[in-house]
Amino acid sequence: MKHYHVNVNGTDYEIEIEEISAEEAKSRQVEAKPAASAPAAVPTGAETVSAPMPGTILSVNATQGQSVNKGDVLMILEAMKMENEIMASKSGKVVSVNVSKGSSVKTGDVLCAIE
Repeated sequence: MKHYHVNVNGTDYEIEIEEISAEEAKSRQVEAKPAASAPAAVPTGAETVSAPMPGTILSVNATQGQSVNKGDVLMILEAMKMENEIMASKSGKVVSVNVSKGSSVKTGDVLCAIE
């Protein structure tokens, strides 16, 4: 064990670091998560609904093929401990839903498409 003193944002900490062999490090590695599937294709002429901010999808109220009216709540996005309603920007039919409950999204990610 090696002992170190570190300072993080003005607070001092004493830490211990254990040196391990390469074989042991390999056995401790966490399996990589599978790559996320590619987002569903958006048909030509469809209007996309994008994430206005990064967050987590709490619920998805829209399904592919569903008719929606302008202002209908399509999904709930939690960001900065607040629930944000993502609403339909126009009336039409939902042609793709690109997220599911629990998905993490970034600003600008396509959530769904309406035509």
